[in-house]
Amino acid sequence: MIARMLINSKPIRRNIYMEKFQSHQGFARTFKQNQLTIGLFMPLESYTGSFPKMDLEEQMGLAKMAENYGFASLFVRDAPLYDPGLGEVGFLYDPMMFLSYVSAHTEKIALGTASIVTTFRHPLHLAKSAATLDKLSNQRFLFGVATGDRIIEFPTFKVDRDERGELFRESIEVMRKVWGESFPQIHTKRVEMTQGDVVPKPLLTDIPMLGTGYAGQSIEWLGANTDGWLFYPQDVASQRKLIQDWRRVSGEFKPFIQPLALDLSERANEAPKPIRIGFRTGYKFLLDYLHAYQEAGVNHIIISLKGSKRPVEEVIQELGEQVIPHFR
Repeated sequence: MIARMLINSKPIRRNIYMEKFQSHQGFARTFKQNQLTIGLFMPLESYTGSFPKMDLEEQMGLAKMAENYGFASLFVRDAPLYDPGLGEVGFLYDPMMFLSYVSAHTEKIALGTASIVTTFRHPLHLAKSAATLDKLSNQRFLFGVATGDRIIEFPTFKVDRDERGELFRESIEVMRKVWGESFPQIHTKRVEMTQGDVVPKPLLTDIPMLGTGYAGQSIEWLGANTDGWLFYPQDVASQRKLIQDWRRVSGEFKPFIQPLALDLSERANEAPKPIRIGFRTGYKFLLDYLHAYQEAGVNHIIISLKGSKRPVEEVIQELGEQVIPHFR
């Protein structure tokens, strides 16, 4: 058990957050109340096997293309270890360092993690890395956070899997405190801070943090202590019900985000065929799908093109011309 928590682990509602994050470049571009926006997962390529190519020149060109077409965000995954048993690496590079590189090649598009595994990283290191990235990107960083679910990682990092929910809470509470205070006093399982400070501080003394799944918490705790919710795709009726619960416990607008795997057909009217966490279809059904989830309350959908059978550049262009104008 995490003992001697100086920071109160009970839900603490931060009523001023909405106004504060409306001046955050990444948050304001990506999240609108009662509206849906569209982002993309990087790498921006389709591939089979364990490893993407991730040619950096090509990836930066496609990132700028997505920005110019009006996509709201670019997100990356976090995979601390490559597990061959899962069939693919998840993401090739360190997510924070990679997004710093992307920030140097783009100007406006939001840059997010979906999601950083807090369980295996010291919260003070995380706080410094996140604040640095938010500064370098001109406040475009959206900080998705998670507990981790890859079984081999817990014994490798010598972390008790049963403590992952408590470690998640500790990470969020510690990061909020060191971002918002100078020379804070913190006493937790991983932090004994009586001297010194963590710099830089975020310009807003905070960074938008998006919880992923339940992360071992109640929906009430997530609604009070995170700034948005990344959740898994499900049928529109179930998602609507979950979003209604989310709105009730958050008490104010906090965005709801979900991923979508897409294999976009050349034929605009092609009917959908299911693939893992998504479908193959033409853009006309995709528009119907996106409008339905917007009506259900989803605020942002992050599209993965990993399984695309068409060149990704061609797909980004079609989405940019036929879909994005409906969801700017």
